[in-house]
Amino acid sequence: MYEAFYGLSSKPFQLSPDPNFYYGSKQHRRAKAYLDYGVLRNDGFIVITGEIGAGKTTLLRGLLDSLNRSNVVIGNVVTTQLDAEDTLRMVGAAFGVRVKDAPKSELLMTLEAFFVNQVTQGKRCLLIVDEAQNLTARAVEELRMLSNFQFANQSLLQTFLVGQPEFRGILQKPEMEQFRQRVAATCHIGPLDEDETQRYMEHRLKCAGSTGKPTFDHDAFPAIHKASNGIPRRINRLCDRLLLLGFMQGRTHLTLADVKEVLRDIAQESETPRHSDASPLDSVPAKLPDSRPAALDSAPGALDVSRLKISAAEVDGLSSEIAALNADHHTDRLQRLERSMMRLERINLQTLALLQKLVDAVKQH
Repeated sequence: MYEAFYGLSSKPFQLSPDPNFYYGSKQHRRAKAYLDYGVLRNDGFIVITGEIGAGKTTLLRGLLDSLNRSNVVIGNVVTTQLDAEDTLRMVGAAFGVRVKDAPKSELLMTLEAFFVNQVTQGKRCLLIVDEAQNLTARAVEELRMLSNFQFANQSLLQTFLVGQPEFRGILQKPEMEQFRQRVAATCHIGPLDEDETQRYMEHRLKCAGSTGKPTFDHDAFPAIHKASNGIPRRINRLCDRLLLLGFMQGRTHLTLADVKEVLRDIAQESETPRHSDASPLDSVPAKLPDSRPAALDSAPGALDVSRLKISAAEVDGLSSEIAALNADHHTDRLQRLERSMMRLERINLQTLALLQKLVDAVKQH
């Protein structure tokens, strides 16, 4: 809602991943180089780890957008605590392979046949496993066995494993030795440093069409870095609230005091309620305190904004701020829904292709 106030063409600090806002920090460039190397090699496992909100999904989406989808078949799996066989079924579903209720032996043969069929058509299969830290040791072993599938000395499947830092510890377990030998490259995306935090903010504002507004006090950047620990998603959340504050107060220059005010607001919003078992509605008072303006009592059920010491624009700003409080909590859920929709879209396209082949076959007869 504040975009027009700052002269922006889009929201610069949205919480959902967007490859158009990709910022290549030193660590992100290194991770991207590994991904590019892995794509060219077309073999083994590439492991990318990073903190929640570090930019792993944005990096991957940028990579996928750069691939030639006409010769790459992508399966995307978001893991949960599944056993090994269910993980294989998830892989099959990600590629649109019918594997429901099939025994494991048939499941493996069906997957291998699908991979071989893609290779004979000049295509390659790329499996992306997100939230890899949820994989059990047996599930990792099943993925390793899939990497054994070959056709004419060519690997049939390449896998990217993307997860949180604890996945690195899982890979160091003794039983993971065989899997580690199949890892072509591994990279960890850590937090941005103080200088990168400032450049990250400036980059996103530029991508959003900024022509010089908003501006920040120099000492605001270290405070933002310290509060966010250099994690991009946390930076986004803090900066989004900061720009909202500037809009509500009619200022395009933001100071260290503004950063501290936003941090106080966020801290207060995160405080645990006095009665943890109370309903959220219990925190709403039955009536306003006696010190409220008398104008509110004169029109029950209606709020006359013009009689309050607050503008309509500020009311809109407060409404947007309240909506923003829930955004961070729902971002991961929205990402999972988006990935599910992408899988469904791939399955639909593959189904339509099969139907077209059946129609063509009928026409020939």
